[in-house]
Amino acid sequence: MTDTVIADAPAAAASPFPRTTGRTRGYRPEDVDAFLARARAAFEAPESSDIDSSTVRTVAFPLVKRGYQVAAVDAALGRIEDAFAAREREQALSRAGARAWVGQSRQLAQEILDRLTRPKGRRFRRVGMLRFGYRVDEVDLVADKLARFLEEGETVTVDQVRSVAFRMQRRGYNEAQVDAVLDATVEVMLAVV
Repeated sequence: MTDTVIADAPAAAASPFPRTTGRTRGYRPEDVDAFLARARAAFEAPESSDIDSSTVRTVAFPLVKRGYQVAAVDAALGRIEDAFAAREREQALSRAGARAWVGQSRQLAQEILDRLTRPKGRRFRRVGMLRFGYRVDEVDLVADKLARFLEEGETVTVDQVRSVAFRMQRRGYNEAQVDAVLDATVEVMLAVV
């Protein structure tokens, strides 16, 4: 499965993603194509790679008119991230063994859970009075659901975490902190899949 997912990436690069029309902006095609080429090379030669699942998860592209449709590119990036994560998990298991891998994943999950179970409205740092951040009530709802996932096994998919979006409000939660916890949650989910 892993090889199939990465093998699809060049095909996507050779036959471009659908492009946006009208006033809708999409990812700049040159940047997407260049990153996909780098990701493929990294997957084929992991020993000389500077790309891992975290790199794929956090890559960003400029938005332009007639760019690649965001949803199509994001879906492909999700599959590529899954492939890198599966390979990283296999390598870690062969190097350190299952006990160490599970222990490391459990420790990260506990750190996330500690953050998510703080009192509502105080789970993340707030931005300044005149700045906008993520809506506190929306983030707290997602935090509650993720905490239930980590504590009780409530059903949450990686794609749901990847695609979560929040509206903005004055004095909202710091975007970078919230995004870092969401990224770490995806990392834990991919580690145990």
